[in-house]
Amino acid sequence: MKSKIISRRTFVKTGAASTVFTMAAGKAMAAAKSSKGKTPIIVCSRGENWGRKVLEPAWQKWSDSGNMLDAVERGANIVELDPTDSSVGYGGLPNEEGVVELDASIMSGPTQNCGSVAAIRGIKTPCSVARLVMERTDHMMLVGEGAKRFALAHGFKEENLLTEKSRIRWLEWKENLSDKDDWFPPADGDYSGEEHRPTGTINVLGIDSNGDVFGITTTSGLAFKIPGRVGDSPIIGAGLYLDNEVGAAGATGRGEEVIRTCGSFLVVEMMRQGMSPQEACVYACKRIIQVNKGKVNFNDKFVAVNKKGQVGCAQLRSGGETHCSYITVDGFKALKAEFVNAK
Repeated sequence: MKSKIISRRTFVKTGAASTVFTMAAGKAMAAAKSSKGKTPIIVCSRGENWGRKVLEPAWQKWSDSGNMLDAVERGANIVELDPTDSSVGYGGLPNEEGVVELDASIMSGPTQNCGSVAAIRGIKTPCSVARLVMERTDHMMLVGEGAKRFALAHGFKEENLLTEKSRIRWLEWKENLSDKDDWFPPADGDYSGEEHRPTGTINVLGIDSNGDVFGITTTSGLAFKIPGRVGDSPIIGAGLYLDNEVGAAGATGRGEEVIRTCGSFLVVEMMRQGMSPQEACVYACKRIIQVNKGKVNFNDKFVAVNKKGQVGCAQLRSGGETHCSYITVDGFKALKAEFVNAK
């Protein structure tokens, strides 16, 4: 056991030394193409508004540090810490008992290493905890109470993640769930609410000037879920997957369908076989339709980027966030998803 721990720590230190080595050239690499002809790119599964909020700080972090893993984490943290987003992190809609449970995963292309947390409570930035699982343990996933204790041991602060807005939306769902229980809505019926069970999640994918690939997926999961439910976001190969020789992909939407089709892995594998990111995202959507025998009353969305810096985005239905976005040395751009509707 001792030799295994030493080996693990040696491995981590080696990776850290490599990161320090690249930092000195970070600003220059972010400003122009490197001598290897690679152009850094960061991709987000959301469009114009949220895309800018996520990608511009992420790009600034890349420019300052030259560390793409830090950059994609910075981008994901933006949404995790924003109480106005009801599908990720702080302010996310809770489970059926009114408790917010978060899921997140992270991958690093140079080592093909990964980490994730699932059903973690009381911690605002689960993707940062997932990174520590990757870097500071010999595990790949921690869940529930164990994940929270691990976070607290590393200095994270336990906080109430339920905002007043999310509490009211949960109460609306609870009081209108059945006309045969003892919960009553307000007399005027006014909650000032929105869609009852929205799906969100966010993927942030990055390729640096050396062509190394990194990615994060983070979410508060399905609103009003059964406590302990885990979707695709923290599952490597489902909500997130990358290969340093190919590219990266992430998924949002109904997690159960992405899990049973190994969605993000499928996208990356199809890119390996020669498909463009766009073609691969469409292929994954069609696989979900096929598995469901053409009966699709939910939405799933895939976003992908390959080593050439090409971006793809496709989803099953036209509702929800219908774009993805990306940023390079040429600036910010949004890309509309291709809709792959069941016939």
